[in-house]
Amino acid sequence: MAYVLGIDLGTSSLKGLLLDEQGKTVSSAQKEYPLIHPKSGYSEQDPGQWILACEYVLDKLKAEVADFATQLEGISFSGQMHSLVVLDEENNVLRNAILWNDVRTTKQCKAIMDAFGEELLAITKNIALEGFTLPKILWIQENEPEIWDKVRHMLLPKDYLGYWMTGTMHMDYSDAAGTLLLDAEKKEWSKAVLEEFRIPAAYLPELIGSSGMTGKLRPELANRFGFEKEVKIFAGGADNACAAIGAGIVNAETGMASIGTSGVFLAFEDSAEQDYQGKLHLFNHTIEGGYYSMGVTLAAGHSLNWFKETFAPDSTFEELLEGMDAIKPGADGLLFTPYIVGERTPHVDSKIRGSFIGMDTNHTIKHFARAVLEGITFSLKDSQVLMEKVAGKSFKRIVSVGGGAKNPDWLQIQADVFDAEITCLEAEQGPGLGAAMLAAVGLGWFPTVTACADVFVAYKDVVRPIPKNVAAYKKIYALYTQVYGATKELCHELAKE
Repeated sequence: MAYVLGIDLGTSSLKGLLLDEQGKTVSSAQKEYPLIHPKSGYSEQDPGQWILACEYVLDKLKAEVADFATQLEGISFSGQMHSLVVLDEENNVLRNAILWNDVRTTKQCKAIMDAFGEELLAITKNIALEGFTLPKILWIQENEPEIWDKVRHMLLPKDYLGYWMTGTMHMDYSDAAGTLLLDAEKKEWSKAVLEEFRIPAAYLPELIGSSGMTGKLRPELANRFGFEKEVKIFAGGADNACAAIGAGIVNAETGMASIGTSGVFLAFEDSAEQDYQGKLHLFNHTIEGGYYSMGVTLAAGHSLNWFKETFAPDSTFEELLEGMDAIKPGADGLLFTPYIVGERTPHVDSKIRGSFIGMDTNHTIKHFARAVLEGITFSLKDSQVLMEKVAGKSFKRIVSVGGGAKNPDWLQIQADVFDAEITCLEAEQGPGLGAAMLAAVGLGWFPTVTACADVFVAYKDVVRPIPKNVAAYKKIYALYTQVYGATKELCHELAKE
């Protein structure tokens, strides 16, 4: 039985997921690595730690799977988006990678939008935010000119790992879309953006499809791990795009609600023509010719974690959320907005803050807990509504992944708020599954990602909306949408204090 390996290079760890030709998980391994915070708001990582973590994962899989070294045929990647790796002419790393969650580039983002905002949105389908790669490049130009003078190559994390494996430099379209340097429709580096911001095109890697082969595992690495077959390496994709195909988001009728620390509402797009005016991200997909739109809630699961640690630190999540079904929709008049660290969609606002509205003496901690679940779900519905209004989408099914898929009452809340059937994955493997699928397609096991998803992705637990709850939530959501405007000025004033 032949194997493929999906490597998910995340923010806190690297995970390896080994699958066979039927899409069954053979084994997995994981290695954590540290974040580096030189200053408040800075977030960096040593790319060398990614290589050490990858070596650890490969060694562990070899030790645990008897035929790993003899049956592995392909490797592909999922990677944290936007994070910038810069190399010199000898391909040495010049500084720590500046990560996606680094917020030092507010000044650069403003300068980009003031000087080139409309053009940037038209070309890349996105506006400049601190997470993206272009502002990080400008920050190095302005603040570390001695580093910039030595830069000859720029990569994203998974592509640096791919370079280590093959000796070649490539970047797939889904990850390139998050740099603010890609012409999304033409699928090429934008000459206009590069010229505007004085970035030599030669510094950027060759673009390639996500299931395209970037090379073969270098002989010294093949010998190091004892691989007997020729191991082919495939480009892979951005973590959200890989998570999407790993959840079967391969058509326009299925959406994905992902609740981790942050939250994502994601949908497939047939083209880059939808004009969301920057309120939603629009990126190239890992599926050839496809795109995906995505809204982000900055504090989704983070809101629930904060609430539990602050008000119920001695309870488990199961204990805190037990009995949610006994409280009717709307938590008996209590409303929560999850803006505790600012917000991204549909309000790009770093100064807005969260709120509980409607508290009275009848409310218990269970009411507050249900209000938090509802508020997180409302924030994701903001993205759903944008997609429905602008693009005329109609979701027959939404796949729930992450923390929101672990509690049956929360799944029912999602079904009622989204007014759609909610389903969960039989085995939730995250972006690593999508990466493994791209290797399987690259090897020719399947003709398309869609065909691979039919075999590799399985579902369970369909939760259907309850009509009376749907009607109730429509009224409550209408009230929720008014809270931002009612509290914005106050929150901005408080931020000045």
